[in-house]
Amino acid sequence: MIDFIFKFVAKALNKIAKMTYLTYNEINIIVYYLIIPLSWCVMLDIIVQFPIFTPLWSVLWIYIFWTKRKFFSQWCDTVFSLSQEFLFSFKKIGWNYWKASVIICVALPLIIYAVLLIFILYS
Repeated sequence: MIDFIFKFVAKALNKIAKMTYLTYNEINIIVYYLIIPLSWCVMLDIIVQFPIFTPLWSVLWIYIFWTKRKFFSQWCDTVFSLSQEFLFSFKKIGWNYWKASVIICVALPLIIYAVLLIFILYS
């Protein structure tokens, strides 16, 4: 199951990268470091009933895009490489790269979405 999920997500990211004329590393960073956290910020703003997290996250990313605009692809390559190192570090507890990726990058975000959704629905 881990292999299937890893391959499915990687293929989806590759397809999005090709459709947007971005590299795999760029789309990976945009999805996992911008879009997913931004959606959590929107949900947090709904929970606290005040727009604070979304504007702050947006300002941070505007700053990143502005300061990295001339070498955004290289910056994404560096951040992606650091992310890989982080995921490889889970080898210490018996997880290979694919398993760590699925747990940290798929399962954990889904759990966070579920918790935030529960707070939205029941608050």
